[in-house]
Amino acid sequence: MINGKKIAVIMPAYNAEKTLEMTFGEISKNVVDKIILVDDKSSDKTIEVAKKLGITTIVHKNNLGYGANQKSCYIAALKENADIVVMLHPDYQYTPKLIPAMASMIAYGEYDAVIASRMLTGSALKGGMPMYKYISNKFLTIFQNILCGKRLSEYHSGFRAFSAEILKTLPLGECDNDFIFDNQMLALVLYYGYTIGEISCPTKYFPDASSINLKRSLKYGFGVLGVSIEYLLANLGIYKSKIFIQNAKKLDLNAQLDYCSN
Repeated sequence: MINGKKIAVIMPAYNAEKTLEMTFGEISKNVVDKIILVDDKSSDKTIEVAKKLGITTIVHKNNLGYGANQKSCYIAALKENADIVVMLHPDYQYTPKLIPAMASMIAYGEYDAVIASRMLTGSALKGGMPMYKYISNKFLTIFQNILCGKRLSEYHSGFRAFSAEILKTLPLGECDNDFIFDNQMLALVLYYGYTIGEISCPTKYFPDASSINLKRSLKYGFGVLGVSIEYLLANLGIYKSKIFIQNAKKLDLNAQLDYCSN
């Protein structure tokens, strides 16, 4: 706990067998109260490694997608009565050592959400981010900042922390089940008036770290453009898409999840 707040780390996993133990080893167990992994039907030994490490593990019977994986993660964390939920990819691309700092920014009431940014100090290229991804990240961030009226250094980091209030309030059940979920979620955080803090985060790009291919990167990029336009139109009251309309679906906390033994 930090400042009396219960902290859960959630890890959306897919074929993370080779990097899970390294990631888990750097999580501050004296600060984190619960660690939950959701496996999206991996074809490797991710589940076996997670159970060996004693991680609470949820297994999707079918591959449902990255966004659906996150939904299961957040539902599980809320069922554990977490006050702060930190999403950490188990591919060791981001350092878990930042979890206490990120959680503290929320626990002491400074922010409602925190992004671990790879772009604040230029660490992305030093860590091996491909140039085309770096340029795309910069362009999409500038575009989204203009349309959303914000000044974030990036919207695309997979290392984030959220207050439980955000997870209970936002209509995340209506968000996509694929990679664009990440961007839709941040757009909703801003749309609902919550605050986002940023912390500089080094990153590592290496063969065993997860990364989407060029085709899926392009799909994600066009999706970000769409979400940004939807945000602007909703903010102006011109048109509200399914994630920005009133009474859009929230997370289903009664969802049935298959828990594996620890």
